Amino acid sequence: MSVVVREADLTDAQVAAFLTSHVAQLRGMSPPESTHALDLDGLRDSALTVWVAYDDGCVVASAALKDLGDGHAELKSMRTSGDRQRRGLGRLMLDHVLEQARARGCTRLSLETGTEDFFAPARSLYRRAGFQECGPFGDYRPDPPSTFMTMSW
Repeated sequence: MSVVVREADLTDAQVAAFLTSHVAQLRGMSPPESTHALDLDGLRDSALTVWVAYDDGCVVASAALKDLGDGHAELKSMRTSGDRQRRGLGRLMLDHVLEQARARGCTRLSLETGTEDFFAPARSLYRRAGFQECGPFGDYRPDPPSTFMTMSW
């Protein structure tokens, strides 16, 4: 596997399709008021940077970093292609985002993910990386289908 991580071109059809299918999948799992995945317009926010991983020219994973101010950032849009899960791509993307957050002067990274069984592998990945559960942050409010996690350095 020769994976390359690059900043995403959100106008690229392959990137757009990958990210759009991510949002569609998540919106099909949670009530509308509890779905916090960003669509393409949301990912175009100037406070966000999106990266994708390519393997042999195909998009296989994504992740984004949103600047929340005061050294705090949020991990968004983490996804691994269904046929590439459990092969280290999630960790690769997480490590990339952590490196970028540190390089940008962040001292805290937080995230929101689901409580359903579907999200158990993601929660496990985040715990292994050093994230701990926390309360809502930023504009989030308490929400039973959401798990909030954070780490500081």
